[in-house]
Amino acid sequence: MRKIAVLYSGSSHQHRSFTEPKYKAYIAELLYLPKLAEIDLHQFDVLIVSSQLHQKLVTQHMAQIHEFLNSGKTVVALGAQHLDWFPGHRWEFRPTNFWWWLEPNASSGLKLTMPEHDLFQYIKLEDATWHYHGVFFPENEVESLIEIENDGSIFYVDKKTTQGTLILTTLDPEYHYGSYFMPATERFLDGFLPWLANGRI
Repeated sequence: MRKIAVLYSGSSHQHRSFTEPKYKAYIAELLYLPKLAEIDLHQFDVLIVSSQLHQKLVTQHMAQIHEFLNSGKTVVALGAQHLDWFPGHRWEFRPTNFWWWLEPNASSGLKLTMPEHDLFQYIKLEDATWHYHGVFFPENEVESLIEIENDGSIFYVDKKTTQGTLILTTLDPEYHYGSYFMPATERFLDGFLPWLANGRI
């Protein structure tokens, strides 16, 4: 099983999500963001950059995070990525439709573009369907797994741009699960964390 660490700022939603026993089983350590410089990241295989972190503090530690990534490790970034923390993602803002499912003939607009990918042994499209925060138009060759019809990607795996593996999504499952709403986010985490730990990334 891969050793997974999570960047943690002490927010209530992060605490609830990553200390929930069924998820804690996959988390080796919560890394307190203000103390990150004191921590040797290389003891871990995967680093999750949570959504809703203090952006200035994350930016201050990006050299350390990139060094970890370029040592061949995996970095997962959740939520909107409008800052240039990671190369080549070309994030674009899209208005968030929180209530699309109430519309007549409702459609999320999401589609699986690589249904054969190992991730989808762990989750279904419905488990990744609530809303999204922007889209990506990656500059380099990536595995784009979930896209918006006639628009960009909201979930991709990049093994080309750096020496490691970069997993980017504009989804924010730990925020919603930790805030006690959006049932799909629980199903997402039920599959996503086991995939990160044991799946074919």
